Amino acid sequence: MNYLLNTWFNKVDKFEKKISFFSHNISYGRVLSVNNLIIEVTGIYLPIGNFCWVERIHKDILSGIICKIIGFKGKITFLAPMQHLDGVFPGSKVFSQYSMNNTIIDFNSFPFGYQLLGRVLDSYGYPLDNLEEIKSQKKPLNFFKASINPLQRSPITEILDTGVRAINSLLTVGRGQRMGIFSQPGIGKSMLLGMISRHTNADIIVVSLVGERGREVKEFVDNILGVHSLKKSVVIVSPADVSPILKIQSVQYATSIAEYFCKKNNHVLLIVDSLTRYAMAYREISNAMYEVPVLKGYPASIFSNIPYLIERIGNINPNGLGSITAFYTVLTEGDEYNDPILDIAKSVLDGHIVLSNFLSEAGHYPAIDIEKSISRSMHSIINRDHYKNSIFLKKLISCYYRHNDLINLGVYSSGSNKLLDNAIKIWSNLEKFLQQKFLERCSYTQSVLELIALLKNI
Repeated sequence: MNYLLNTWFNKVDKFEKKISFFSHNISYGRVLSVNNLIIEVTGIYLPIGNFCWVERIHKDILSGIICKIIGFKGKITFLAPMQHLDGVFPGSKVFSQYSMNNTIIDFNSFPFGYQLLGRVLDSYGYPLDNLEEIKSQKKPLNFFKASINPLQRSPITEILDTGVRAINSLLTVGRGQRMGIFSQPGIGKSMLLGMISRHTNADIIVVSLVGERGREVKEFVDNILGVHSLKKSVVIVSPADVSPILKIQSVQYATSIAEYFCKKNNHVLLIVDSLTRYAMAYREISNAMYEVPVLKGYPASIFSNIPYLIERIGNINPNGLGSITAFYTVLTEGDEYNDPILDIAKSVLDGHIVLSNFLSEAGHYPAIDIEKSISRSMHSIINRDHYKNSIFLKKLISCYYRHNDLINLGVYSSGSNKLLDNAIKIWSNLEKFLQQKFLERCSYTQSVLELIALLKNI
C-alpha cells in the first residue's frame, strides 16, 4: 500500500513540476475570423495593449504568431498580428501566455537600462546586431499614461549645439525642443540626421527607424551614425517588411527609452525617422478596424494620437535636470500643401527644418530652405545681437530669391534696392556659409562668429 501511495505521490509531484511553468492566470480562446489585418477571437478577456499567442500551421509544423490586443466589441476581442497570418486556421487556439523551453515569455515587458547603449534592437527589445542577449530590467511599456502637467515643464533656456552651422546660426535649437524635418525622399534627410546625431552635444541618443529598407538601416548604423556615436546610442528598428503594429510599437518603445534616460538626469536626443511612416502604420490598422477616414485615408484619431506622442517629449523633469530634444522627420512626397501629417506636425512641434529639392539638385548640402524653416524657441535662448544678425541674413536670402529671375536675366539695375545689393554682394560667401561637409563639425560659438564675419563684408 505504501509503495502504491509513494508511486502516486511521485507522479503527482512530476505533474506539478510540469505545470508549474504556466501562469495561474493563463487563459485561451478561439479564432472566429481573420479580416484584413485584424483577428477576431473569443475567450480572451485581457486589457487593451496586452499580447497573445495564436497557433498556426506553418510547413506542417504547429507554431504560433504573436498578436496585440487593440480593441473589443462585446465578447469579441480584436487582435493585431505581429507577423504574417499564413497558417492561421478556423478555430485556432489563442493563449494569453507563451511558453518556450518551459519558460513563460512575457511580451508585455521591455528591456530598459544602460545595457541598451551601443545596441541595435527590434520593436520587442531583442538584439538585431548579433551580439549577446541584453540582461537588464524589464518594464511594461505604459505608453498611454497620464499627461504631463504643463506647469511642471521646465522652460527651454539652454542652447543645444547641433554642430550644423546653418541650424546653430539661423535656426538655433534649445534643449527640450521638438523639431520637425520636412523632406521629400532622396534629398539628404538621412545625411542631415547623421550630422545631427554625430555632432550634437547629448548624453544619450535614441534613434527610431520606422519602415526603412533593410539596406538603409545597415548603412545608417555603420556609415551615417558611426562607431563613436553608436556607443552612446540605442537604435530601435522596424523595417519596411514588418507588420504595422510593430512600426507603431517601435516609436512608442523609443519614446519610452528616451523618457527612462531623461528621468536618470541625462540630456537625450531622440530621432524618429519617420513620423509619416508611423502615421501610415496607424492608418493601416485603423482602416482594418473600419474606422472612418477623414483626410487622405487617415482616421480622425490620428489628429490626437500624434500630439499625444510628441507631448511626452521636452523638459519633462520638474527639477530641471535632464531633457529630451527630438527631431521628427516628415515625408512631404511633393504635396506639402495637402498633407495632414505635415499640418499636424507644424501645429504641435516647436519648429521645423524644410529641405529643398531645388538646393539638393544644385549640390547644396545640407539642403535647408532657410526661408521656410523656423525655430520657435530661438528668440528666447539667444542674445540680442545674434537674433538681430540672423533675422537680417534671412531677409537677405528672401530678397535674393524673390528677385532671382531679374538677376539671372541681367535686367536688375544696381542701386534700386539696397537690401538686394547687399544680398548680391555676399551671395557667393553666403552659399558657402550655409553648406557643410558631412564629417565637418561647426560649434555654436564658431557658427555665430562666422555669421558676424559674413555680415561684416556688407
